[in-house]
Amino acid sequence: MSNEDILGSLKYACKVSGAKVIIVRGHENCAAIKSAVEDVRLGNITALLFKIKPAVIEASNNFSGEKISKSEKFLDLVTETNIHMTINNIRQNSAILEEMERNDQIKILSAEYQMEKENVEFFKH
Repeated sequence: MSNEDILGSLKYACKVSGAKVIIVRGHENCAAIKSAVEDVRLGNITALLFKIKPAVIEASNNFSGEKISKSEKFLDLVTETNIHMTINNIRQNSAILEEMERNDQIKILSAEYQMEKENVEFFKH
């Protein structure tokens, strides 16, 4: 998930400061992902979880098993879907970053931190 503030920071980092790589990274066993799957509504966190909901819906459309927070495979799919949706949002809502990527001035990568293995797994596009 990204918003106007994050996009502004990414644009500045790449266009002005010279950053060459944007990594959109999630992590396994994410409490926010679990809470979005469970449709938790709790004060200020509700708005954050609402932003993850599209990834839950998209993942649900592409998953044949149990669509619950105790399903590790489903949570992994929601996490990966959320990462890819965030990258698409960056590309769609920042012409500057999209152009820089198209011109090979920057790379936008996706990854997931595997907490138990203590390593980062990069996804292929």
